[in-house]
Amino acid sequence: MDRKPILVADDEESIRLMLRANLESEGYQVEEAVNGKEAVEAVKASWFNAVLLDIRMPDMGGIEALKSIHADHPTIPVIMMTAYGSIPQAVECLQIGASDYLTKPLDIEELLVKLERVLQVRKLQEENLLQKERLGELFDLSHIIGKSPAFLKVLETVQLVAPTDATVLILGETGTGKEIIANLIHEGSKRAKGPFVKVNCAALTETLLESELFGHEKGSFTGAHQRREGRFQMASKGSIFLDEIGDMSLATQAKVLRVLQGGEFEPVGSSQTIKVDVRVIAATNRDLQKEAESGNFRQDLFYRLNVVPLQIPPLRDRKEDIPLLAEYFLNKYSSKNRKKDIMGFEPKALDILIRHHWPGNVRELENAVERAVIMCRSALISPRDLPQVLQESGGEETPAIFPEDTSLKEMEKQWILQTLEKAEGNRTRAAEILGITRRTLQMKLSEYGITQARKGRRSYK
Repeated sequence: MDRKPILVADDEESIRLMLRANLESEGYQVEEAVNGKEAVEAVKASWFNAVLLDIRMPDMGGIEALKSIHADHPTIPVIMMTAYGSIPQAVECLQIGASDYLTKPLDIEELLVKLERVLQVRKLQEENLLQKERLGELFDLSHIIGKSPAFLKVLETVQLVAPTDATVLILGETGTGKEIIANLIHEGSKRAKGPFVKVNCAALTETLLESELFGHEKGSFTGAHQRREGRFQMASKGSIFLDEIGDMSLATQAKVLRVLQGGEFEPVGSSQTIKVDVRVIAATNRDLQKEAESGNFRQDLFYRLNVVPLQIPPLRDRKEDIPLLAEYFLNKYSSKNRKKDIMGFEPKALDILIRHHWPGNVRELENAVERAVIMCRSALISPRDLPQVLQESGGEETPAIFPEDTSLKEMEKQWILQTLEKAEGNRTRAAEILGITRRTLQMKLSEYGITQARKGRRSYK
């Protein structure tokens, strides 16, 4: 077994010796620290697979040490140990970033199980990071815009599922970018050099859709003047994207199920069985589980499609991404319309975009920005350049976020303050919401001189 370095920090020598004996017997390499300060210095000086950290220690306690370790090395698993096993302490440690929590007297079997679990989690995280780097090399990510936790979670799932051959069901409201995610999955797969065939199931009648998917023989129905190859056959050795699969008839669903189960089908009007090797990526804006329960969608097909469900969040749940997307579309359409003198948005216009509900999601935002670029007659897009529905609502759904004369720097500062208040002062959580590292957040706070909350709230930790 590989000797994995583990740091044990406890002020009681008997505890350290006991842990060393048990961990070394399991093949771990153990280094000791007598207090939190030594633990922090040890982590700075050496690399560890995991840290076992006592909460009550002299000079620097475990909670303070945990904060310092997590700030500099957020991926190191830390298991807290204490003889004072209270729920508030456990919750605080987990919120700060601890991987798990044990109470004394320690149960060695429980410790070994939890240690192995957190090491497995770290291994997966490292593999995911390598996969992310690989995807960055393989994909054109210039059109993938977003840093919100909800959207990053989607990309993490894409990173895991893309290299496999698993069937993927992409769920989300109209306009959320389901086709873009489907493209990303295909580009990251071993089938990337093969065809990627797309079919909009909602755009065709039942007869035409069946013919489109499976092909037909000459004379098999009125208008079938010649033999035609179906999309499944065209997609062999590649992927097929079945958009709006929830609109497909039950009869056509049965034939799709057969392809998923056995990779075969018969064209319309033919008795010849055709074998295909194709990966299926499906998408819908419907709740397919409810549709299956009500009999409007085949349950067996739903289970076959739902191997890896991917829920795309609506734009209203990823408001942090709206300024990024708006800037992206501004650059795209100012270039397209030869209006490169447009430099950005007035604060009030950006404020309206952020507070709008966006029932049409990213597609609606893109159309709104395109319209604003066309209507704009100055260096900045103003509220009057936005679509009438946005002008009339003025983003009434929530109070104004930024005054009209707010600078971009001040907007960032206020956004950070609001996020910190939302996270109740927890910097780690605030950084996650903002989509930045804790260290970056600390640098921003130092830059803006932010040391405590507004209205007399407690200092941010």
